[in-house]
Amino acid sequence: MELTQQQIETCKTSEWDFSGLSALFLNCTLKRSPELSHTEGLMQIPMILMEELGVTTELLRPVDLDIAHGVYHDMREQGWEHDAWPDLFDKVKRADMLVIGTPIWLGQHSSVCCKLIERLYAESAELNEAGQYIYYGCVGGCLITGNEDGAKHCAMDILYSLNHLGYLIPPQADAAWVGEAGPGPSYLDKDSGGPENEFTNRNATFMTWNMLHLARMLKESGGIPAHGNQADT
Repeated sequence: MELTQQQIETCKTSEWDFSGLSALFLNCTLKRSPELSHTEGLMQIPMILMEELGVTTELLRPVDLDIAHGVYHDMREQGWEHDAWPDLFDKVKRADMLVIGTPIWLGQHSSVCCKLIERLYAESAELNEAGQYIYYGCVGGCLITGNEDGAKHCAMDILYSLNHLGYLIPPQADAAWVGEAGPGPSYLDKDSGGPENEFTNRNATFMTWNMLHLARMLKESGGIPAHGNQADT
């Protein structure tokens, strides 16, 4: 994936310092690595933009990890033999920005995405140093791919979930590419038009910059003021 000339120029003319920020990208594809993921192709746009601006990024596929189902921090304490969630959660809570990517299946986000949100929810009672819920001061966004309807529905579900858990959602915090309905080409397929789609590229760029600006403002201001929103209020 390569940036457009306009995206490159926008990075070059930026007057803001985003170094010191970090972003975790979780690709909720059903495909294990290294199989080609079209969702990951779209996620490369904000990743490359952020890296150009000095942001530390990491991309993971939850499907590669042995994450148990459930709503407790460590499901091994609930009888499961394995649970990779605690280690992944350490990465989640250290990241200033979280971007969730998912394909569309039957108009819905993937089962992997659903399990990820459930596990995020399991941690929502944990507190930060200011006594606020753990995700306060973090910024969320999402990216959707598919060749059937449902992109806005998936984004609505994901962004509401993140916001309900405490993430701040900036303007235009989602982007999607949806090809022709039915068994047509997917995002990275030859002649799909996905990587060149002006609307998708514009929205992915807006999402990236809006997340960056909000995360930078939160970092510089020390997060959301801890008054009236602490767990013991």
